[in-house]
Amino acid sequence: MSKPEVNSWRMFRIMGEFVNGFQTLSEMPKAVTIFGSARTSPEHPHYKAAEEIARKSVLRGFPVITGGGPGIMEAGNKGAFGAKGHSVGLCIRLPMEQKENPYINTRVDFHYFFVRKVMFLRHTCAVVVMPGGFGTLDELFETVTLVQTHKITPMPIVLYGKAYWQGMIDWIKQTMEHDHHYISPGDLNLMILVDSVDEAMDALADVKWERPQGSDLAPAPDKLD
Repeated sequence: MSKPEVNSWRMFRIMGEFVNGFQTLSEMPKAVTIFGSARTSPEHPHYKAAEEIARKSVLRGFPVITGGGPGIMEAGNKGAFGAKGHSVGLCIRLPMEQKENPYINTRVDFHYFFVRKVMFLRHTCAVVVMPGGFGTLDELFETVTLVQTHKITPMPIVLYGKAYWQGMIDWIKQTMEHDHHYISPGDLNLMILVDSVDEAMDALADVKWERPQGSDLAPAPDKLD
């Protein structure tokens, strides 16, 4: 197959992933998305916190979206699934570590990271970012950039774990904002730093349940603790 033909087929594969994602999630209300490391063990306090945030989000009427893999993603899906909520996994095909977890009731598979990120943010009304690695930082800064540039509707971007995130926040404040003026004063306020499940849920308290366009879904239940 010639190079132009390869590129043409790649274009159709990309389009197919977009179509599948939009169709699969079209009837779903906006969700709380939980990002974080695939390497977090079930015994870790961050795993347990992500599970509880997901459970409480479901009790407030929201679906929960994760990347569908192990670690924090599994915790988020497990919390939503256990609370009998809508547990969504947007799974990426990787040569290592990304086996889907068993707590998903709506699954969408992706080959391309950029299509997957569009699906995350197209169907999200709030983001909780647990400690993680390069992938988690990519997802965090993609979200912050799109909110900062008004490409998506403003939403809470909650960073869980002050001990983990504070060094990054201090560096952004001093180096990016103060020393070089690469961000504007107030841009850091797009991120909310929390240290407990209760603080995380307080940061999400004003998020509104949204019925999908053209859907006859019943309204969400009243907020519950």
